[in-house]
Amino acid sequence: MVETVRGPVDTAELGTTLMHEHVFVLTPDLLANYGHTYWDEEVRVADAVDKLTRLRGLGIRTILDPTVVGLGRYVPRVARINAEVDLHIVVATGLYTFADLPRQLQNRGPGTLLGGEDPLTGMFLRDLREGIGGTGIRAAFLKGVVEESGFTPDQERIHRAIAAAHRETGVPITLHTNSEHETGRIALDFYESQGADLTKVVVGHAGDSNDLDYLRSLADRGAILGCDRFGLDRYNTTDRRVATVAALCAEGYADRVALSHDASCYIDFYAGDEAQRTLRAQAPNWHYEHITRDVLPALRDAGVTDGQITTMMVETPRRYLDG
Repeated sequence: MVETVRGPVDTAELGTTLMHEHVFVLTPDLLANYGHTYWDEEVRVADAVDKLTRLRGLGIRTILDPTVVGLGRYVPRVARINAEVDLHIVVATGLYTFADLPRQLQNRGPGTLLGGEDPLTGMFLRDLREGIGGTGIRAAFLKGVVEESGFTPDQERIHRAIAAAHRETGVPITLHTNSEHETGRIALDFYESQGADLTKVVVGHAGDSNDLDYLRSLADRGAILGCDRFGLDRYNTTDRRVATVAALCAEGYADRVALSHDASCYIDFYAGDEAQRTLRAQAPNWHYEHITRDVLPALRDAGVTDGQITTMMVETPRRYLDG
């Protein structure tokens, strides 16, 4: 069984799954103070229901939403949307930052101003065991960031807490990594040193790279390659992403590949109508439907079999989430 927004679901029922999609990506302080210039709650909720309903109509049964603290996670809003869409949404716990912790957390833990135990592990375990923010909705995977700056002191605290929660519960891990700087390598080194099961680790955004040696080096350690930014051509074009996935499949790595877009119903990095129009013009295929409508036919044309597609989109997500 795996926890979802609507409650526990047998992993055999997850079906075709996108492993890295957000419902919303928001900046709460800006939303609270300036959101009146770009945010209408009812409009955004209705739009999300429409987009996720269309996705469900294309045969996608489940999405994993790695929106955690630092990306505007607000589970009650997601639950309200999910009540109107027959889709399994699996949510995460963790903390998203490229370098520093929020000051409240910097001041707590061993060697800090207030001392005591590091609160991060306890926060993550509560989300996994009791539910998020009093909702009773439990997270089912962990999320962290290993960016160009690598393991800053604050980042190391976060990742030690993620590893501790993983060891205690067995829940899997998804990592935002920087493929240009090959931070997937140091991420796996760290988690291996912490006793993590690397077969339960997704190296997110690995698919931004077309360097097969780099990708093999991660997959050969057991990790899952997050080929999860289809439609974000600024990092890697779709034709190159397709060719890379096809090459990996031809070499027998289909069971180490996960497909997704890293898309959302609304991302306020591009807040306001004009910014949203610019985003759509510059990234017209960065949406939930691109893989089903465009990428899967291209993969088949490149020699990827239906069996390999099932492995990447059904069997690998199920294996990742199985306890």
